Amino acid sequence: MIKRNLVFACLLLCLASMAQQKLTVEKIMRDPKWIGSSPSSPYWSFDGNYLFFNWNPDNSADDSLYYITAVDKRPKKVDAAMKKNILSFVVYNSSYTQYVYSKDGDIFLTDVKTNKTKQVTQTTDAESAPQFSFNDTKLVYTLNQNLYAWDIADGNTLQLTNFQKGAAPVADKKEQVSEQEKWLKDDQLKNFDVLSKRKKEKDETDSMNKLLPKNKELKVIYTDDRALGGISISPDGKFITYRLSKNAVGAKNTIAADYVTESGFTTELNGRTKVGAPSRKSESFIYNRQIDSVFAIRTDQLPGIKDLPDYVKDYPKQLEERNKKNADRSVTVARILWSPKGANTVLDIRSQDNKDRWLMLLDTATMKLRLLDRQRDEAWIGGPGIGGNYGGGNYGWIDEVSFWYQSEATGYSHLYTINIVTGEKKALTSGNYEVQNTSLSRDKKYFYITTNEVHPGEKQFYQLPVTGGKAERITTMTGSNDVSMSPTGKNIAILYSYINKPWELYWQENKPTTKAEQVTFKAQSDEFKTYAWREPEIVTFKASDGATVYARLYKPATPDPLKPAVIFVHGAGYLQNAHKWWSSYYHEYMFHNLLADNGYYVLDMDYRASAGYGRDWRTAIYRHMGGRDLNDQLDGKKYLVDNFGIDPKRVGIYGGSYGGFITLMAMFTTPGEFAAGAALRPVTDWANYNNGYTSDILNEPYNDPIAYHRSSPYYFADGLKGHLLICHGMVDLNVNFQDAVKLSQRLIELGKDNWELAPYPMEDHDFMEPSSWTDEYKRIFKLFETVLKK
Repeated sequence: MIKRNLVFACLLLCLASMAQQKLTVEKIMRDPKWIGSSPSSPYWSFDGNYLFFNWNPDNSADDSLYYITAVDKRPKKVDAAMKKNILSFVVYNSSYTQYVYSKDGDIFLTDVKTNKTKQVTQTTDAESAPQFSFNDTKLVYTLNQNLYAWDIADGNTLQLTNFQKGAAPVADKKEQVSEQEKWLKDDQLKNFDVLSKRKKEKDETDSMNKLLPKNKELKVIYTDDRALGGISISPDGKFITYRLSKNAVGAKNTIAADYVTESGFTTELNGRTKVGAPSRKSESFIYNRQIDSVFAIRTDQLPGIKDLPDYVKDYPKQLEERNKKNADRSVTVARILWSPKGANTVLDIRSQDNKDRWLMLLDTATMKLRLLDRQRDEAWIGGPGIGGNYGGGNYGWIDEVSFWYQSEATGYSHLYTINIVTGEKKALTSGNYEVQNTSLSRDKKYFYITTNEVHPGEKQFYQLPVTGGKAERITTMTGSNDVSMSPTGKNIAILYSYINKPWELYWQENKPTTKAEQVTFKAQSDEFKTYAWREPEIVTFKASDGATVYARLYKPATPDPLKPAVIFVHGAGYLQNAHKWWSSYYHEYMFHNLLADNGYYVLDMDYRASAGYGRDWRTAIYRHMGGRDLNDQLDGKKYLVDNFGIDPKRVGIYGGSYGGFITLMAMFTTPGEFAAGAALRPVTDWANYNNGYTSDILNEPYNDPIAYHRSSPYYFADGLKGHLLICHGMVDLNVNFQDAVKLSQRLIELGKDNWELAPYPMEDHDFMEPSSWTDEYKRIFKLFETVLKK
């Protein structure tokens, strides 16, 4: 009897498990906590003894802060007392014998050997950004946007800068005296002895005062009506750099309407500017403390500062006018980097049209710039470790004469060094792969780099001598190894995931032959594990221009007899999704499993403009979004038809943001190629989008209207033939709901009746509510089921 009951119980468990394994839109679009809890944002204590990270293994309302140590790798929650004393960032002196930090608005200095801490400031004002300067003899910190130096030996404090808002006062003009007044004054002095005597005494006193020694006054630096920022001091204390900037006049912001509010009244949400709006202007300065003088950094010395972009050749009148004007291009000094002892400084300067990055050596004696490296790109400057028109690159000093940086000079982002004396450059890495992140060890002997050399869809961590040579691989797990190295360099924390396995945290000694130790085990819930999540195959196919395209392929165990297929287009443009780690598109990953369960083939490709494949891939959409990137979707469709017998009349396409844009371009400019399309939060007119992203790719609409016309779906809506679903959040402050409204009116005027718009009144660009996700994907699934399987 007992045996029969056990068999019956096991049968019930198996049936329950089988029931759980059937995917539905409602199930996969629930609050993502049902998937499990992955750790995030790991960071080390300043001494490398503690590793902190955010985690939610108890399925609470929010993540909490946890920690592990080298001795005990069992995660523990950080309590209030411990959180108050966490030091995650300190600044060491050059010999690592002392460190300084700010806490609760005050500055503290600690001696490493004795572990004794001295409080440097104790005021009601907030002091911040402490650093060592004056060859490690003083601490410099910021107070009310001015720099102060505290002498470590005697405790005296010296104010270093005197920035003041407003304009410098106008010097008193010499009083103009008429002939009449002059005669009266002379006559008074001639006829009154007391007046004459007192004037003589006053004149003698004034003469003596001019000869007396005076205390040196601190130079007042007036900022006018500009914002002060980027204040820093050289390691030797001789120079202070700063930036003054001003918002552009006439830069109008977009507005979104919030209809569902607590008050019951519609409210306006302030958005962003549109592409081509006047941009913020800035100017950088160096204050030479030795001679008490301020110098503006002159960028008219930059090689190619007047160079025009190639696209202007398409506009003869504009070319003629700009050649006649012969103006310098606007630039931004993104960063100023002093050598360890302050003898030299390198400036990272970017053109605001983002066609150039200059690394310039500044001679502080003459204030002249000398070129170290210029990266020119007729599309736009970018790529891992390089940054955009406002900076963000990876670079730094090895010693007083050796500087390191990353560049796409070969078409892929690689690591270089340059000797500032000889000008000799040396490539430390090379090949058809990207160096995606770089850091220099504390002892300056090794670079630690993350690359995708093994496979475009993997991230691995390496140790590389600063002199060059063979890089030794430290991580070994297939997928993504997002590494956070301890301050001492002894250990590394790894956030690791695989295609069908969400992120977990690992600890590893920072050596090539060591093994990673898993420390969290909650990324997959028991319910999530009941389904056999697919490991989509990473495939390649040849595009029509001969290029190799990487993609994820989801195959159905039992293909539908009608052989339908769906192509998913990831968002952002510059993003990678055909990789070997857990996707940020986890909703879509689960939906693709559901589609495969229902007989669909699903292809998810890294089309042209995706990240991870070098400069030419990144910039292939320059001046024509919806060109080469859309052709890749068509070539992907051909791959499915040729290799899996897919019915070319039963292919759908969908995606969000940039993916929604591509979906519209596919439905409008290649009518008949896709029977159905779902465009989620799509850009319909690129002139509506922001400046930072759009101007890189399409320039400005008033300078390059050709690029905007051929790249905006709005202009091609008459080509719609298949069935179109548009979904858009009404409080979207990224791609404004205006885009969907404008396109809707266009489709109405064109008399199109095979489309629908689903608005989501309480959603921004990234949906937050499970109910919205569920509604959206039920509509997408219904669209494909009713159109592709009819």
